[in-house]
Amino acid sequence: MTRVALDSDSEGTLGHDRRLRMAGRKGRRGFGKIRRLPSGRYQASYAGPDTRRHNAPSTFQTREDAEAWLSARRGEIIGDTWRPPRADRNPMTLRRYADAWLENRRKADGSQLAPRTRAEYRRILDTLIYPELGDLPLRKLYPETVDAWYIDLQTGPTRKANAYALLHAILTTAVEQQRVTEVTLNPCQIRGAGRSPRASKTEPATLEELAAIVNKMPDRYKALVLLASWAALRFNELIGLRRRDIDVKAGKVHVRRGVNLVEGEFVVTGPKAGSIRTVAYPPHLDDAVKAHLRDHVEPGRDALLFPPRSGQGFLRESTLAKVYYPARLAAGRPDLRFHDLRHTGLTYAARSGATTAELMRRAGHKTVAASLIYQHASDERDREIAKRLSAMANGPE
Repeated sequence: MTRVALDSDSEGTLGHDRRLRMAGRKGRRGFGKIRRLPSGRYQASYAGPDTRRHNAPSTFQTREDAEAWLSARRGEIIGDTWRPPRADRNPMTLRRYADAWLENRRKADGSQLAPRTRAEYRRILDTLIYPELGDLPLRKLYPETVDAWYIDLQTGPTRKANAYALLHAILTTAVEQQRVTEVTLNPCQIRGAGRSPRASKTEPATLEELAAIVNKMPDRYKALVLLASWAALRFNELIGLRRRDIDVKAGKVHVRRGVNLVEGEFVVTGPKAGSIRTVAYPPHLDDAVKAHLRDHVEPGRDALLFPPRSGQGFLRESTLAKVYYPARLAAGRPDLRFHDLRHTGLTYAARSGATTAELMRRAGHKTVAASLIYQHASDERDREIAKRLSAMANGPE
């Protein structure tokens, strides 16, 4: 459905002529609108013969100046010399605006987007948003247009939610810049469409399952699985570790960088926001870590802890999957993703009595909510606490 917004001073070309003549007879200004901005300056606009609202290219210091600009436009319409402003002949499309938005997009703290995030936004725009909406003028993106695009979008539920959230963010900025974009309402109106569906809960591995996975892994990757679980490290943090990041005397690992595969190329950056940290690994890992350093890591402080067999670049998840998938299957946990090893380790830390602040520090979380997940998962420890409370209440037997 095509929607045309008509203002009180917009009734098509014939309506314009009639109202302009009436305004002249009654001696009042019946053409256009003027509003005073919070800055004290005046903004003028009018509905042209094309039924669109056109804003003055700049604001005015006085109301009289705004009225003079409107009078000039009124004269062009009466004299049949009016032409749409140049911007209307070359309207701002979603593609043009979103490309500029992505180029200049920064995080809330003012820092640059991570290369992996920027690349993912680009993929979503090119594959999910632009094919249907890219060439539409921003002012033609009506709620029903966006609704139809969202309903017909053929992709998985998570990527569908991500695409909607990205479009919503872009058009929120367009509304904020409405003097340039002429967008006054965000057409993304479907409540909750930008939230990814909650993933099914994955149970952490048991001690027996974890041991079975480690035993099935090739020797060169045993320490990788142990640190992923017991030190709760992310895959992109693990593959960036170097010999100098391991303090075997103190039993600590220094997380200083992350490595991401972006458009087929490895990009080394700081780890995820708030994730630069030092993590103590449990003493029962001492022998395994020392053996790994001795048998599988080249000499030199900058040698990668988990290098690829080729010796070029960094270890890929796809390479690890070839040995990890059979190992998890042998342990009876075909559902256990590699990232779930981190979830397992943080759950164990919560069960051991770690506070929320301690979990946040260990995991590299910035928000309390992220770490509370693992405390909420510790039902077994909560039952143990309840038993101890009863023991306190009952006193010594």
